[in-house]
Amino acid sequence: MAIRRFLAFIAVLTSLTGLIHFYLWRRLIVAPAWPEPWPLFLTTALASLGALLPLSPLLWRRMPRALAAPWVWLAYLWMGLSFYLLLFTLAFELPRLWFDPSVSARTWALVAAGSTLVAGAVGMVDALARLVVEHQRVPLDKLDPRLDGFRIVQLSDVHVGPTIGRRFVRKVVDKVNALDADVVVITGDLVDGDVDELAKHVAPLAELKARHGVFFITGNHEYYSGAASWVAHLRSLGLKVLRNEHVSIEREGAGIALAGVDDWSSSHFGAGKGHDVAAALAGRPAHWPVVLLAHQPKSIEEAAAQGVDLQLSGHTHGGQMSPFHWLVRLDQPYLKGLHRHRDTWIYVSRGTGYWGPPMRVGAPAEISLIELSSAAATASPG
Repeated sequence: MAIRRFLAFIAVLTSLTGLIHFYLWRRLIVAPAWPEPWPLFLTTALASLGALLPLSPLLWRRMPRALAAPWVWLAYLWMGLSFYLLLFTLAFELPRLWFDPSVSARTWALVAAGSTLVAGAVGMVDALARLVVEHQRVPLDKLDPRLDGFRIVQLSDVHVGPTIGRRFVRKVVDKVNALDADVVVITGDLVDGDVDELAKHVAPLAELKARHGVFFITGNHEYYSGAASWVAHLRSLGLKVLRNEHVSIEREGAGIALAGVDDWSSSHFGAGKGHDVAAALAGRPAHWPVVLLAHQPKSIEEAAAQGVDLQLSGHTHGGQMSPFHWLVRLDQPYLKGLHRHRDTWIYVSRGTGYWGPPMRVGAPAEISLIELSSAAATASPG
């Protein structure tokens, strides 16, 4: 069944890619009537890059990472650039009709290409070179004043895989360790690939430091990559994996219940316990605040019904590449930042890495520093 789904995905991706690239070919190569030898050169380049998109998942599955990574890098880079090239080309369809017809098809093609390169350059900087520490104070009514200032550092959606490796993970670990965390949490989608290929790339995670431990929950991509194997491997690195369960964190006689659930979609993969907030909270101290780790923001409905004080999520990437965030909002109740959902706070990370194109436009990568407060006026929804 998994093979059938994968082949169906490749078929849909190939068809969609073909249609998009045919449109780009007509608008940007045929219509401008470029002088020779540009039409042949541009057509060959466009067809080759287009063919690489549906081939890249096969390369990643079938080839060693060292061999597949350069091709997947090129494919993902073109995925991002072609997305913006399509958007800008479509955006110029109406102006082409309204403006003076003396504005040639070549001019529109060059403007679309130039706009795409600017968007791509900005996006690559925000994905590869800019890693923001987002500091947010969150008031919890049940928080004992002795725990005021309790620091939770959140990583999410790192997506270690074909284009993110050990060097990036090392950079993240160094930044986290400088933040003096009480707890470090990883809210899913850490990896895109199996343990054998990526073990050495996630190895620096064993050096994460926090007074009360480092915790992990599964995201949907762990199930694409072998969740059981990854859970076992991360535990061997010293991470504490929460699967519909909670732990008690105590300091100076005061405490917090830290709970974690399997990804919302985990039951669809027939591997794991499924998403169960009630099970995760069973037996918790009723007078302690509860911080729930849940990969997808949509867990907030069940969390609020169960009396969770704060939910930490990721999954959305903050939209990653504007205006893609409009589509993400159709699936998730919150996109990024801090929000109040009835009596429950929810913070949604924009993500620490990226998926697919090595670009972030309007949604820079982040490490989240959540500082808990017993004072009721120290945070406002964002």
